[in-house]
Amino acid sequence: MAGKIVIIFDFDRTLIEDDSDRWVFTRMDLTRLFRDLRPTLPWNSLMDRLLEEMHVLGKSVDDIADCLRGMPLHPSVVSVVKQAHALGCDLKVASDSNQFYIRTILEHYGIYSCFSEIITNPAVLDKGRLRIFPYHGSAAPHGCDLCPSNLCKGRVIEQIQVSLSESESKRLIYVGDGGNDFCPTLKLAAGDFVLPRKDFPLLSRISKNSQLVKSKVCEWNDSEDLAKILGKLIECISNEDKISS
Repeated sequence: MAGKIVIIFDFDRTLIEDDSDRWVFTRMDLTRLFRDLRPTLPWNSLMDRLLEEMHVLGKSVDDIADCLRGMPLHPSVVSVVKQAHALGCDLKVASDSNQFYIRTILEHYGIYSCFSEIITNPAVLDKGRLRIFPYHGSAAPHGCDLCPSNLCKGRVIEQIQVSLSESESKRLIYVGDGGNDFCPTLKLAAGDFVLPRKDFPLLSRISKNSQLVKSKVCEWNDSEDLAKILGKLIECISNEDKISS
């Protein structure tokens, strides 16, 4: 009955061990420029500006891809993703990173095909350089005060909920760590689960606003812990569905 489970992962510091944006610009020696520009640009525009600088410095898209392939992804997470996919869970990513970074890393670890959807900022190759654009552009602002202007994950969850078949009940599991994972948490129903990372902003916001959260909360500490909890949760939900059917 795992086919009735939809799992939505945040990417940075959730699915992977680190932050993909910071991973790249620190290894491209652009930390100082990042610090200089940080007060002047929103994050999405800042990452696009740093990619422009990489191009000016002669860094190719292949160089960026090689850098991304060094990003740690815990073997336990790789294993549980493969297991969940094999059991029939619908796996998705909702991230403030970008399509190129996520695809490159997931392909490197052999799990890109496990995900039915990657919801993130689009990345395109423009005259030899990588460009990042917002998922929610200025022409159609999402209007959410809880989320950055480029992506409202709460709206993403609502779109997923609408797309689900009305004839078959689905259980959503949302896994995240950051402050921008709070909005999607508020969209989850009573039968759903949110898995916030311990000592990270999402859990803090849930703790301070517990009356607003309808789903069950399962905390996790690190990648190995996440894999164990997710595996047990999939098993538990599947067994519940077997009994009820």
